[in-house]
Amino acid sequence: MAALPQQVIEAWEQHTGPVVLTTVSTTGIPNSIYATCVGRFDAERIVVADNYFDKTRANIKAGSYGSLLFIVGDDSAYQIKGRLEYHTSGPVFDDMKSWNPEKHPGHAAVAIVAEEVYSGAERLL
Repeated sequence: MAALPQQVIEAWEQHTGPVVLTTVSTTGIPNSIYATCVGRFDAERIVVADNYFDKTRANIKAGSYGSLLFIVGDDSAYQIKGRLEYHTSGPVFDDMKSWNPEKHPGHAAVAIVAEEVYSGAERLL
């Protein structure tokens, strides 16, 4: 695992609105969703709560890599690309349960493990 660049960790603390999480089906069809229940687990992983996934869950379980896009207050965009982990128990799952609103089911915690990171067109990792 590669640590997220410090610039991205600082930007994450300033992100606004929902993130966009994109996965790809086994037949190559992309699927993007808005997600509002998100958090940073550690220096390598951003987590999205699986509250109501369907196609996204199927893609992840089939081995899809993913992309997570977020915007900060000055309208700068950051994109993280990498492997997706699907946690239904353990530390990542427990952490997600601590910040995911109780009104949502929190079936699992999806962590994107950074392999490439961009700020606009500039590659940071």
